[in-house]
Amino acid sequence: MFTKNKNNKAQTTTLDIYKIPRDQHSISRKDIDENALKVLYRLHNAGFRALLVGGGVRDLLLGLKPKDFDITTNATPEEVKALFRNCRLIGRRFRLAHILFGREVIEVATFRGHHDDKDAQDIQKVKQSQEGMLLRDNVYGSLEEDAERRDFTVNALYYDIADFSLYDFCGGMSDLAERKLTLIGDPEVRYREDPVRMMRAIRFAGKLDLTISDQCAEPIRRLAPLLQDIPAARHFDEVIKLLLSGQGLKTYRLLKEYKLLQMLFPILFKDGEDDNANAIIEQALIDSDARIAQGKRVTPAYIYAVMLWYPLEQRVHAISFESGMDDHDAFLLAMNEVLSIQVKTIAIPKRFTATIRDIWMLQLRLPRFGGKRAQRVYHHIKFRAAFDFLSLRAQIEQSSELAELTAWWQEYQEHNKLPEHNYSRNTSNKATEVKPEHKNPSKKRKYSSSKRKTKAINNND
Repeated sequence: MFTKNKNNKAQTTTLDIYKIPRDQHSISRKDIDENALKVLYRLHNAGFRALLVGGGVRDLLLGLKPKDFDITTNATPEEVKALFRNCRLIGRRFRLAHILFGREVIEVATFRGHHDDKDAQDIQKVKQSQEGMLLRDNVYGSLEEDAERRDFTVNALYYDIADFSLYDFCGGMSDLAERKLTLIGDPEVRYREDPVRMMRAIRFAGKLDLTISDQCAEPIRRLAPLLQDIPAARHFDEVIKLLLSGQGLKTYRLLKEYKLLQMLFPILFKDGEDDNANAIIEQALIDSDARIAQGKRVTPAYIYAVMLWYPLEQRVHAISFESGMDDHDAFLLAMNEVLSIQVKTIAIPKRFTATIRDIWMLQLRLPRFGGKRAQRVYHHIKFRAAFDFLSLRAQIEQSSELAELTAWWQEYQEHNKLPEHNYSRNTSNKATEVKPEHKNPSKKRKYSSSKRKTKAINNND
């Protein structure tokens, strides 16, 4: 690796070793987000170092359009906040500055440094668990140290706004050329510091079509149980990135191969792996990947509804057998149990669990379409998702009954036009149905003219 140089002249020389001039790389400012450039230039003009780092640089070098542009600087979070009125400081584990441009957020982090166990100030800023996981780390350092603290070599590439050069401290450019994913430092130590790095390795391998190096891959299966120590809320964000990245099927298979899926969805493996469950999940991910490729909308609720459907069915049968409940009551109880178990591992927000419940409940209502029931179900805001789910079940289970039901609803849709829902205004996530008018609406009581006069006189008195 490399060591920190205290001598400024020596430090400049060290940086030059890892510097790639503008004419030797493909990144252009025209491909960088306008708001990210604003932040870079304001930091630079204020006398601070300002560099684009991480996924933004990596994706630009791969010819992809980055989703996020992260910035690193030698300015402290408080100094960044003083420069930007639209800035807020977040994080206890890692102190970060978020620059807000409407809904867009540009994340700015101060150069990370190595902590000294003998330094009292560093001890106060750093906290680790007994397993080695970093619980708090706000020691700041130099650009070189910051590169050492990054997770993968392909994420330790820096674009300097001062002269439009690149800095490659860890061999990230050669790894990109070889389509290889390599951790910086000892993989076991780095995974213990932050177990989510194992999930990130899978995500980058699936999304960017990279091969995980043998050294990087070896500890993952062994250290997979460390994911149980990660907050469930953080798991939700990571799972969304894993399964809804456009490479959901490949990522799902990698998660299962490296024993991470078992940690995230233990309920799927409670009674052994179910072939139908695996088949329906894979098909749902194939469909979602196709929708993402077409620029269509996808929702995490649908994927979760699919993933947990067969555990739900198994629990319904168990409750019915054990308690003698009818199927409907057993279904309601099983929904609560399955979701309660899952949110302990992945904190699915209520806005999504409400949609999951709607999709599941509509599976009970879709077979009952007599009278006006079909119209009410058809106008349900989650009908489209529920119908897609029904079609998927019919395809996987190869059930003639489900196939006939799917065909009936398909024909029904062809003869009826469903009004468009305004999703932007619907914030309650409650089911909306077309309800029939009351046959005997209550009428306002009418009084005779004499009674009205008497009432008015009494009120005046």
